[in-house]
Amino acid sequence: MIKRKRLGQHFLHSQSVAKKIVDAAGITKKDTVLEIGTGKGILVPFLCEKAGHVVSIESDLELYNKAKEKFSDISNLTLLHGDGFESGAKFTIFVSNLPYSKSRDAMEWLAQKKFRLAVVMVQKEFSEKIAEKNKAVSVMVNYSANIEKIMNVSANNFFPPPNVDSVVLRLTQKNTIPKEVILVVNKLFSYKRKKIQNIAKQFGKVIESDKRLEDLSGYEIISLAKQILK
Repeated sequence: MIKRKRLGQHFLHSQSVAKKIVDAAGITKKDTVLEIGTGKGILVPFLCEKAGHVVSIESDLELYNKAKEKFSDISNLTLLHGDGFESGAKFTIFVSNLPYSKSRDAMEWLAQKKFRLAVVMVQKEFSEKIAEKNKAVSVMVNYSANIEKIMNVSANNFFPPPNVDSVVLRLTQKNTIPKEVILVVNKLFSYKRKKIQNIAKQFGKVIESDKRLEDLSGYEIISLAKQILK
């Protein structure tokens, strides 16, 4: 389990919190649910009870093998070993207790996918970044989805307990963002103190504007990234 702890993974052990996470996803038998990070499988029975089909992916081979043995009798469950973010699995709902170190990668990955709804647990500090203006991850997440805070989850609901509290968020998709746009948005924020006209020069473009990134809305920043890509 040392590897998982190094990645920032702390295993949820509260059945009541697990049930609330799944309930927040509003899953029906018409839904295919993707879970990245099977872990010890605390969400699996709740997900399979509600969904038409569940695909759960675990990168740790030991955890994957234990889950295969534990849940061998669940007919609407597909367990996979590997990197979930490299998976081409189709889904309508995404549910995950992500390792803290993977939260940003997951949000950028999710912004590229088509889905109906996602429920994710993230570090409280990361949820605050999403709510802030003038951060690349905030722009991308808020452009791609409506975000609701479902609940706070204290550290004592995990083993080993982390040094921080967690937050469960629900994302209802509005837009997808192509990977190339995400890359440009991240690059834009490395120049955020410059004027737009000077930022554009970094990309070999001419855009007449004395504004800075902090003067733009999230939608305007996405539009600027698309303009730069033309």
